Amino acid sequence: MFDLKTLAERYETREFLDGDPSWFMHQVEGEANKELLAFIASALSYGSRKQFLPKIQYILDCSQGEVEKWLLSGRYEKDIPDSDECFYRLYTCHTMHEFLCSLTEMLLQHGSLKNYVRQSLAAVSQPPSRQALDAVEAIVQWFHVNVIPQSTTSSCKRICMFLRWMVRDGSPVDLGLWSDIIDKRTLIMPLDTHVIQEASRLGLLESKTASMNTALKLTEKLRAVFPDDPLKGDFALFGLGVFIS
Repeated sequence: MFDLKTLAERYETREFLDGDPSWFMHQVEGEANKELLAFIASALSYGSRKQFLPKIQYILDCSQGEVEKWLLSGRYEKDIPDSDECFYRLYTCHTMHEFLCSLTEMLLQHGSLKNYVRQSLAAVSQPPSRQALDAVEAIVQWFHVNVIPQSTTSSCKRICMFLRWMVRDGSPVDLGLWSDIIDKRTLIMPLDTHVIQEASRLGLLESKTASMNTALKLTEKLRAVFPDDPLKGDFALFGLGVFIS
């Protein structure tokens, strides 16, 4: 039996950032820029890393690290024009343009993505244990472009990953910028094919469907090992894949 705690400690290190999309949010200064670049990076993080990492780098280069100013000034409209040209896989430049327009509108109305989520959480009367799920639902409700899932029926893997980056504190990887509005004990495991495969090997999962229900079940299993920080198990499952391969 693999020791998940040992694996988590071994892989939650600064070296984890190498080749990971979370690396980009550490390359900019200021909470607003870190939050925005992290959100855009998470939205682009699917498919081959060799293909999507250069796309995130393009955003970093275009914004020169000042992502908030890049959006609010409208400079993004020149760098990613509204056209049918492919930006990345299923995302056309039009799709990305609409996504960035929606993100900019959020900044104009709420000041930041964090403020939008904070206000959304304050408006619901769900139990505190639903904080992260309510945050996922709030983000899904704002965006009406397929860069963001249109419902929480799916696992919403990339949003859950973004929330891990924002909420978990005391980590060399995650930023903890939202630790004051979301309890890390409520975070939901970012679920993809790799995670399902490794969790199944450990007997933590029976279902192989990448749904929110499956993600919640896996999170509950990890909470038994990491009661105060279930998503520390994300590093353990990553490490398990490296160890076996």
